[in-house]
Amino acid sequence: MFTNRLRQIWAEGRPALNGWLSIGNAFTAEIMAAQGYDSLTIDLQHGALDYAALLPMLQAMRASGVTPLARVPWREPGAIMKALDAGAQGIICPMVNSAEEAAEFVSYLRYPPEGQRSFGPTRAAVAYGGYGTAANGEVLALAMIETAAGAERLDEIAATPGLDGLYIGPVDLTLGTQGGRLAPGFDREEPEMIALIQRILAACKANGLVAGLHCGTPDYAARAVGWGFDLTTVSGDTRLLASAAAASVARWRALAERGAAETR
Repeated sequence: MFTNRLRQIWAEGRPALNGWLSIGNAFTAEIMAAQGYDSLTIDLQHGALDYAALLPMLQAMRASGVTPLARVPWREPGAIMKALDAGAQGIICPMVNSAEEAAEFVSYLRYPPEGQRSFGPTRAAVAYGGYGTAANGEVLALAMIETAAGAERLDEIAATPGLDGLYIGPVDLTLGTQGGRLAPGFDREEPEMIALIQRILAACKANGLVAGLHCGTPDYAARAVGWGFDLTTVSGDTRLLASAAAASVARWRALAERGAAETR
């Protein structure tokens, strides 16, 4: 049976750093897992991958000790239970809009009598040296607040029994609450968006929940930790690969052009 390292980190009063995996490749997952993140989230919603990629990615991450999470495509019991059976230690669920939806989501992660999860931890039982109903107290249920409806019903969602935390998707939250007035993007600086983000944070604190925020840069994540966020995601495999490649190419071109100019 496993012990969820994220729960230990938070019990010690420390924030956790989460990375994001959108490339369906075990080697990419292994590389990211070796970099010192506290947790890594495999994105089954928008990532270029499916369950066939999820399982070997979880296997590749195991040796690092990083806590494996998964964002599922939707609030669908089959997808949630299968990700947990594969070895995910927590689920991020998108587009949670009401207390009823939050309660339904939570029920899919817990075995009876706390929920309605079906028993069959095929890989998880092997990976963790056994797997039983004690998993109820270890797996994490993180509901995403990212719509106008979710923001309006924030307090009732945050009061859902068994919910471990709220995770903010700032892009959809901006699109959903601002009616297209603001361009999508991470690391919001608009006063109204910062106020909303902090209102969600306050609801978490009032209900004893973990507060998570998806960030684009370490600098913004550090600000969020200063506000009181417990979990911050800083970029992900696709953005890190693109930015590193772009910087390398730009550097090469600048040096090559300088060398060519000197020989003229």
